[in-house]
Amino acid sequence: MMTNAQKHKIILASKSISRQKILAAAGLEAVIISSNIDENIIKNDMTIKGAKTTEISEKLAQQKALKISKDHPDDIIIGGDQILVCEGRSFDKANTIKEAKENLQFFRGKTHELITSICIIKNQEVIWTYTTCPKLTMRDFSDDFLDIYVENAQEALLHSVGCYFIEESGSQLFSKIKGDYYAILGMPRLPLLSKLRELGVLEK
Repeated sequence: MMTNAQKHKIILASKSISRQKILAAAGLEAVIISSNIDENIIKNDMTIKGAKTTEISEKLAQQKALKISKDHPDDIIIGGDQILVCEGRSFDKANTIKEAKENLQFFRGKTHELITSICIIKNQEVIWTYTTCPKLTMRDFSDDFLDIYVENAQEALLHSVGCYFIEESGSQLFSKIKGDYYAILGMPRLPLLSKLRELGVLEK
């Protein structure tokens, strides 16, 4: 762990295991505090106002971090959000295994986008926001394969907006991906590290 390269306290405003692992693997020590904001209120309000999906994703990432920053004004807060878009439809995390299976059936044989946003907040100020949109193409897998995948994954299907973890067995769902691999996992690592160095949070 490269603790000597980190010069300021970092808080990750997310309970995402993938985001936590990405930061830890890069040698960063981050305190995990989930913001638990009501995302649906923000999404619905912005959708009614005609906001773009990228704008919604960025707003959600910022609001998660801003909420934590209220009680931790001098710390660096990292927020993140991810929205899946397929054939013009936006998808949230599935609420049930049945819904997850239905989503996977819809994604099958199609290309979807993962609108992935991260931000850095300090003292209730948005210092930096970054969005990227990797594209993933699911192969035309069989119903039998889908049944096996769902049976093996179970509750884990509900922890990802796409009902998969591409770093694990979820990779078998795909024929092609285009874009930042770490962004697919929920945290564009290299742009984030670059910005943290620029801000003096990490040693240059």
